[in-house]
Amino acid sequence: RAAGGSGPPQAGRCWRRLVAADAALVRLFRRGPAGLGQAPARGDGGPWAGRPGTEVLRKSLQSGVVLSTGSFLVYEAHKLISGFAEVHASFKVEDVIEQADYLYGSGETEKLYRLLVQHKNSDDAELLWRLARSSRDLAQLGSTSAEDKKQLTYDSLEYAKKALEKNESNSAAHKWYGICLSDVGDYEGIKTKIGNAIVIKEHFQRAIELNPKDATTIHLIGIWCYSFAEMPWYQRKIAATLFATPPTSTFQEALRYFHMAEEADPNFYSKNLLFLGKTYLKLNNKKMALLWLSKAKEYPAQTEEDKQVQKEALELLNSI
Repeated sequence: RAAGGSGPPQAGRCWRRLVAADAALVRLFRRGPAGLGQAPARGDGGPWAGRPGTEVLRKSLQSGVVLSTGSFLVYEAHKLISGFAEVHASFKVEDVIEQADYLYGSGETEKLYRLLVQHKNSDDAELLWRLARSSRDLAQLGSTSAEDKKQLTYDSLEYAKKALEKNESNSAAHKWYGICLSDVGDYEGIKTKIGNAIVIKEHFQRAIELNPKDATTIHLIGIWCYSFAEMPWYQRKIAATLFATPPTSTFQEALRYFHMAEEADPNFYSKNLLFLGKTYLKLNNKKMALLWLSKAKEYPAQTEEDKQVQKEALELLNSI
């Protein structure tokens, strides 16, 4: 509740504890951004989406809405509030999204999932695609059991599907539906996976139509093209047996999408640099392969994936 608002008898005690917590939080932020987990921008709403880090909370503190909107502080202090359900019910979608984006930028995968799963019955596509993403992120954690991983993978697809049902014009919903549908294919065999591939590409293309500057989705289509261009002969044979017109692609098509992604957001993702180099290698253009693999090797490693990219790029450079 906002300062001065009425409430149940215990509200006064809870409010005093919140004020104390808020004071501690303000002192923490006065010490600077160190340790707050700000991640580099990774595009719009994607697996490497722009993560707000400290910026979201800084703006909240400046505008004086931390306590009144029930965003970060209320979430962290919810165990102190016996009437949390009542407070939670008054959340605005914008507040939950702001809080979710902060947690995503801080790498708080489990906290983010716990926050968003409370809204699994929401009618808001923005909340639902974020829940799909957080479910998938939780499934990817090494600490997640195989059983939970499978359940979360299927759940993420359902949330993304629901997001599309609520708003077909939401670019991120199309993106995450395609990603989650691809993940589910890992559990359902090669026939389903190849059959889903056509649908996946259609959703990625629709996402780009809705947001032409989304470099991560453009990159994902490049990965789709690269995968089918590289498909082993025996898988091609299976695909030809199962489908009258199985999905196909070329390294030239993949290269075009990787360059489009780079043009949309230069140097946005280490893996896009790596695949530019790998694709040029497939096309026997060693000069351009050296250029892009060198960029991938020199990309600042800020995530575990960046480190793996550096390692692979170095190995490929040494092999040329």
